[in-house]
Amino acid sequence: MMHYSNWLIGVKNRASLRNACKTLPSTDWGNRANVVDVQNNNPHSNEKTSELMVTAHLWSKGYKIIKKIGEGTFSDVVKTQSLKDGKFYACKTMKQTINSLEQANNLREVQAMKRLSPHANIIQLHELIFNKETGTVSLICELMEMNIYEYIQGRQTPLPEHTVKQYMYQLCKSLEHMHSCGIFHRDVKPENILIKQNILKLGDFGSCRSVYSKPPHTEYISTRWYRAPECLLTDGYYSLKMDIWSTGCVFFEIMSLNPLFPGTNELDQVAKIHDVLGTPEHSVLQKFKQSRAMHFNFPPKKGSGISRLIPNCPAPALSLLYQMLAYDPDERITAETALRHTYFREIRLAEKKADTLHRVSGIVDGVGSGETHSSLQHIWRQTRLGKQLRGRHTRQTPLMSHNMKHVAEPVIRRNVAHYSSELPKLNMVVPGPQISFPVSTVPAFTVTHRGTLPAITSKKCQSRLAKPRDESHRTAFKTYYMPPLERKHGGF
Repeated sequence: MMHYSNWLIGVKNRASLRNACKTLPSTDWGNRANVVDVQNNNPHSNEKTSELMVTAHLWSKGYKIIKKIGEGTFSDVVKTQSLKDGKFYACKTMKQTINSLEQANNLREVQAMKRLSPHANIIQLHELIFNKETGTVSLICELMEMNIYEYIQGRQTPLPEHTVKQYMYQLCKSLEHMHSCGIFHRDVKPENILIKQNILKLGDFGSCRSVYSKPPHTEYISTRWYRAPECLLTDGYYSLKMDIWSTGCVFFEIMSLNPLFPGTNELDQVAKIHDVLGTPEHSVLQKFKQSRAMHFNFPPKKGSGISRLIPNCPAPALSLLYQMLAYDPDERITAETALRHTYFREIRLAEKKADTLHRVSGIVDGVGSGETHSSLQHIWRQTRLGKQLRGRHTRQTPLMSHNMKHVAEPVIRRNVAHYSSELPKLNMVVPGPQISFPVSTVPAFTVTHRGTLPAITSKKCQSRLAKPRDESHRTAFKTYYMPPLERKHGGF
């Protein structure tokens, strides 16, 4: 049944590809009939001409545009289908003009995607298409379902806690990978965080910079609501810690479904931050004043706090949120440290368990299912056997196979071995307290029904197997009088 389903899906894909190749490329941007209007003094003639040329060029490269899915200041994003394999991709076309293919490959966004790929939480670049006629560059990337903004927009009930935790953990992993590769994003916001089912990936690297580039950087970077204080109050003196601030704002927005600092302008943005977090200490402001020509003095204000805005927030999540939104970037948590926070403890344990199972499966990779089961049983039996042999009880359990019994036999025999130079332990059954003798000496003890036994000095005794059972053996010890002892199960 499964083979039939796969065959049927393949037939449908091939049919759709044949139909796509027969039809002319048409998108939401317009069709070829509009070319007449474009040439007749249409106010958007240049724009539409460029769009149609991009559409035709993508068609020549084997991609059919399905629909427009996004538009930004510097680019447009459309959904495309490959005419080669039938798969769907996201095509991001730059609005800026590029002179050569070499210059296109040297774009900061292209270089960043190539350096960061592959990673489970970074959007992957599939192909770069350069149009010489228009000078436009199109990036063919993997297609996701939606972004975080679309996911939470219009939602009435908060997301499940485990979903928020999973998304934030993956976002921190993407930032940790970026920062470790020497890149910081500079525009982390819900629109640039893409999701597909339970997978989160960070995209849009058009604003990224190297962590080794010297400031000052561009001042008006990042979306205002997610802009860090050092971006607002300095002349471009910020670093990769600005990504952590933006992540904290996204974290709050995912939990509360509302933006944390929705400022209408630069001054209002700073005021919104102070309303919640309070005015920073004088020493922190002094750091910002050193790189700002304009002097600023904020009146002291005690913020309302984040906990009042999300009263049902768990304590570990609130702790991580405050560390991400530290006003001083030097005190702000890093992405690597955030991954080790208590808030993500359950996810880390689950990853560790999955990694252990993966290593175990790798050991038995290529072995038949029966042998694999036998190997795992062998590992488990050895572990349980070790636990049994470390204890007092050495009886075998049903988990032990016949061969494993022979492994335990030398250890069991060692417990009852006979040494000629030591006296074995005696389990005595008397009305008084039960006393087991030490290894080499017998202490003085009191027997209630036969009187007091005199102290016996240390003396090496023969092995129990070599000890005769007749009366002649008693004459060898006639100097000492030993009371008759009750034997239990024939032993001493």
